[in-house]
Amino acid sequence: MKVLSLIPPMTQLNTPYPSTAYLTGFLRSRNVDAVQEDLALALVLGFFTVDGLAQIKSAALRLAEEQRSASVNLFLDYVEQYQSTIALVISFLQGRDSTLAHRINSRTLLPEGPRFSSLDAYDDGTHDDAEENPGDSLAWAFGALGSQDRARHLATLYLNDLSDVLRDAVDDRFEFVRYAESLAGSQPTFTPLADALAASPTLMDDHLRMLTMGVIEKHQPTLVLLSVPFPGAMYAALRIAQTIKLHFPSIHIGLGGGYVNTELRELTDPRIFDFVDFITLDSGERPLLALLEHLNGKRSAQRLVRTYIRDAQGQVKYVHWQESDVPFEEVGTATWDGLPLNSYLSLLDMLNPMHRLWSDGRWNKLTVAHGCYWKKCSFCDVSLDYIARYETASASLLVDRIEAIVAETGQTGFHFVDEAAPPKILKALAEELIRRRVVISWWGNIRFEKTFTPQLCELLAQSGCIAMSGGLEVASDRLLDLMKKGVSVDQVALVTKAFSDAGILVHAYLMYGFPTQTVQETVDALEYVRQFFENGCIQSGFFHRFTCTVHSPVGKDPQEYGITLVPQPPISFAKNDVSFIDPSGVDHDLLGLGLKKAIYNFMHGIGFDEDVHTWFDLAGIPKTTISKSKIARLLGYL
Repeated sequence: MKVLSLIPPMTQLNTPYPSTAYLTGFLRSRNVDAVQEDLALALVLGFFTVDGLAQIKSAALRLAEEQRSASVNLFLDYVEQYQSTIALVISFLQGRDSTLAHRINSRTLLPEGPRFSSLDAYDDGTHDDAEENPGDSLAWAFGALGSQDRARHLATLYLNDLSDVLRDAVDDRFEFVRYAESLAGSQPTFTPLADALAASPTLMDDHLRMLTMGVIEKHQPTLVLLSVPFPGAMYAALRIAQTIKLHFPSIHIGLGGGYVNTELRELTDPRIFDFVDFITLDSGERPLLALLEHLNGKRSAQRLVRTYIRDAQGQVKYVHWQESDVPFEEVGTATWDGLPLNSYLSLLDMLNPMHRLWSDGRWNKLTVAHGCYWKKCSFCDVSLDYIARYETASASLLVDRIEAIVAETGQTGFHFVDEAAPPKILKALAEELIRRRVVISWWGNIRFEKTFTPQLCELLAQSGCIAMSGGLEVASDRLLDLMKKGVSVDQVALVTKAFSDAGILVHAYLMYGFPTQTVQETVDALEYVRQFFENGCIQSGFFHRFTCTVHSPVGKDPQEYGITLVPQPPISFAKNDVSFIDPSGVDHDLLGLGLKKAIYNFMHGIGFDEDVHTWFDLAGIPKTTISKSKIARLLGYL
């Protein structure tokens, strides 16, 4: 048996999505011949060449003039300049040509399309689209010394312009992350995907077909695993499967990943099995071992584990032979062998400092513990395996894995991708890193709980911690209690300040539109956020609109949270997000515009003297009820 794991378009461009690295490392630890490829990166790099741009030009010229967007028209006007600079920009973003920054910063080398428009307007600190637009010719954001960052941002805008051309001239579903997302996300039936897959292929589909043929011929696998972490990777995954079925019908195809685990738990539509043979749920190690035994003739289909198949009658059948999962300590060490680590693009899209970590630089992704030790938050999918099954590994084993990954990749940056890394394990890990003199830089996600004392924060910083993110969520003690977050606003202030004082960047996940949240609570939450920034507790934050999912406590028991779920149509395919009726009647979408504008300015040290209700361009917004010095007094500043 030879197993090929594929990352389908689109995931991210600065670092490989880790699922194939985990699976490949695990399979090799069990002496299985396993390899991996990243077709998401390969697809983008295939278009961003002189020949690729020529193909885009041909596609654009076939459009009627009235169909051409501003992005397409500018591209056609400057296509030769794009062709003469594309290889340079890609090389620069791959870290191969740092001196090009000076030419890029001159603003004379690269053609500048619509994505650059925000740079030429002076930003007065109240930008309506501020979370995406830096303004003031970048001096505000980068100062005099940030030439590399400035150039990387300009180069990213250049690629974003080309991405818009790909969307407008080649495939109207394309985005760098959310490729054809609407075809898969919470879609009750398979029909939208089936129709898209039956349609004539686009130029992008043709590129993906050729890439698929190439990796299959290169590796000649027995089994192909398609890992789909997001709805925006599902369409391309099935296009890959379609090619394999047509040209290599003897190859078996398995489908899994975060999107599958979350949204396909009530699958009954058999049409998806025209493309794949097996669909597995939750942690893939045990289902994969069972599947390999089945394909080797050592296990019947009736003894597969957490696996959907299509039976002889053409119906979807879920098979779950009861076997224990592979313990977290026995899953092996992730490997990036086979992935082009020097070809990923270090992008600088949004200037939010934590968002920069996600898109800028290549990080080795590692899990400190499986699942969540808290698993109570009412907005979270606490009933699913990736949250509910909590297992840890020893600090010694974790550092062994870290050392092995550094030796393989030559890179010492780590992103711990836990839902909420446990403080006890982080403490032990930090002590082991220090004891063994292992030098890395790392960041991750936590709960802002009182266990993170100033002393522990200092220890984590000494071990290489550079940033932490965590949920302040609604910044309201009533709502934090309702969502069973297990923290208070005061506690979050003290913990975040301890991290900041230790030199660790702190990002706050923020939420608005939670059931029964009032306008007054939204204004008060923004006042707390203002004070968190003003007093140096956090340096970064982002407001997310609350979404109710069927696997969360809110989705399972909406009455407890004072809402009514909107009835859903019959579902045979994907099920996740669910609309609801909140009797409060608050228009949270309108409030969200003010929240995002305010936090962007707070991140740049602007607007602290404004009354927070003035950020909302709406009539009748109340003033905050929170004392303007509440957090300063809590921290002992007054």
